[in-house]
Amino acid sequence: MLGTGYLGATHAACMAELGHDVLGVDVDASKVGALSEGKVPFHEPGLPAVLRRNVEAGRLRFTTSYEEAAEFGEVHFIAVGTPQRKGEFAADLKYVNSVVDSLVPHLRGDTVILGKSTVPVGTTDLLRARARGLTGHTVEFAWNPEFLREGHAVVDTLEPDRLVLGVEEGGRAEEVARQVYAPMLARDTPFFVTDTATAELVKVSANAFLATKISFINAVAEVCEAAGADVVALADAIGVDSRIGRRFLGAGVGFGGGCLPKDIRAFMARSGELGAGHMHGLLREVDAINMGRRTRMVDVARDACGTLLGAKVAVLGCAFKPDSDDVRDSPALNIAGQIQLQGAAVSVYDPEAMDNSRRLFPTLDYATTALEACEGADAVLVLTEWRQFRELAPAAVGAVARGRTLIDGRNCMPRGEWEAAGWTYRT
Repeated sequence: MLGTGYLGATHAACMAELGHDVLGVDVDASKVGALSEGKVPFHEPGLPAVLRRNVEAGRLRFTTSYEEAAEFGEVHFIAVGTPQRKGEFAADLKYVNSVVDSLVPHLRGDTVILGKSTVPVGTTDLLRARARGLTGHTVEFAWNPEFLREGHAVVDTLEPDRLVLGVEEGGRAEEVARQVYAPMLARDTPFFVTDTATAELVKVSANAFLATKISFINAVAEVCEAAGADVVALADAIGVDSRIGRRFLGAGVGFGGGCLPKDIRAFMARSGELGAGHMHGLLREVDAINMGRRTRMVDVARDACGTLLGAKVAVLGCAFKPDSDDVRDSPALNIAGQIQLQGAAVSVYDPEAMDNSRRLFPTLDYATTALEACEGADAVLVLTEWRQFRELAPAAVGAVARGRTLIDGRNCMPRGEWEAAGWTYRT
């Protein structure tokens, strides 16, 4: 497993759970050291137990040596990050390229490399050409995109809703993948074998569709606000249509995280390069709607407080979603920062993401509990839908807060309970 970040560490542990002998490879020695001791360097429910169990069983170990990896592996997975390129929308493939440059010269025979990282269409062809200049052996590249949801990654890996593999004709990648994923295939997990370009596009297309669905309901929410309608009731009503579905029709402050924003921007950039103008234009608008929701939440907070200058605002939630400590492109943290810049004292709390938040926004005030964050607050903003926040007692919050305004950025709070306790509820 080449790369042991969120994707690589999860996939490595789960492949070992299936009974495979797995070697995780990373250039970060501290990360390798932690994983070797059975410690997960990020929050993911269920993963620590799987990791420890397989490290202790001897099926899973970690190294910084690509030479060791080349000697060890019968099949190699690329699982490194593809962040947004600085100053551009396109994906930065430097880590993917580095893996190929580091591994391929050490190979001692013909090899199959399966890519799991989310990459622009055409990447597999580029890597094949790159590898040819590094070895005399045959290196077969195939693409096997991941579909992990943070907070559900272990189940999504061990019990996937589908497997996708993009291959070149005449190779053995499909045979190898069928061996690796034999337990899933035995359960009749749908297995789509395509060309590599299609496989590369499956993941970014899925993310683009989900992002579009979120931005669509947020655009509808703007109309609902103007017309005095209820976007949650509207989403419930249209969501029962099997052609539409209720999931991802949650209006609010929008999507964030390490995948969706950068993936749709990379897809937008690649579409533009290919001359596919409609997709480029669609995703540009999806991104603009999503980012606009953050500004709208700041406006709602300002309106609730009268002015943000000198106000005290409690922000409940830093992670981009519950059951995660990931604050990459987090709407919650971005909104907290914007409110502080406009003169408010901002106190934030998150059950898991406090350390990561401090590293990104060290000037915010970080509370140790949700109630502590609400002390003296003129307005309370719920920006990540953690269960702990949904279960807060309005009377307990009212006993410490100065104001009585709850602004629900995720449409997740029990509105009736808060209004019955004398709170003004805004969404």
